Amino acid sequence: MYNQVMTQLEELGSEQTKRIWINHGAQEPIFGVKVGDLKKHLLKKVKKDQQLVMELYDSGNSDAMYLAGLAVNPTKMTKEDLRKWAEQANWYMLYEYTVAQVAAESNFALELAREWINADEEGLRTAGWSTYANYLSITPDEDISYEEVENLLHHIEKSIHEQPNRVRYVMNGFVISTGGYYKHLHEEAKRVAQSIGKISVNMGDTACKVPDAYSYIEKMEKRSVIGKKRKTCIC
Repeated sequence: MYNQVMTQLEELGSEQTKRIWINHGAQEPIFGVKVGDLKKHLLKKVKKDQQLVMELYDSGNSDAMYLAGLAVNPTKMTKEDLRKWAEQANWYMLYEYTVAQVAAESNFALELAREWINADEEGLRTAGWSTYANYLSITPDEDISYEEVENLLHHIEKSIHEQPNRVRYVMNGFVISTGGYYKHLHEEAKRVAQSIGKISVNMGDTACKVPDAYSYIEKMEKRSVIGKKRKTCIC
């Protein structure tokens, strides 16, 4: 099955999509498959086959690694599995989406978020902040530590502009996630968002922009979705 999936991934890839991913920071090997095509053509085939999922991630191919993150059962991942995935990640889509989203739905979300937030490596730190932000989006408010999240907000307020490039981006995302998904600190997150203002992040040779945290939270207010949790953060 592994060889079949890798062959299909190669067939679904295109040079145009590959160039786009590389412009965003992807590393070889990569076929250049659109996320929509992963979901449409391969997700059902791979889902629930945990051994195949692990083999795909171990391949080192970026498309296969992202597919593994979509298909994995997070509750079957051990702490060692998740740490290994984080160590194997080599660009932000894997650190901030694949690893972080799977970790957020695992049994070790907070433990690993705290560990990675305090890591020396930029990629691991982005995984940590993104894991915690995703955790906020799916976890009942009563299971969230008010004091810890408040302290993290204040840490961001004081230090965000001195952080490494992608860390600034995910810290900004943490503020948005707090303001949008955790009602108890909604107003404080808005205040912090105003305080930090515009965040400068080098997005490479792309048209991507850093969302303004205050405006983003306000848009969520207008849609009346503050505090509304997501069923899953894996996407």
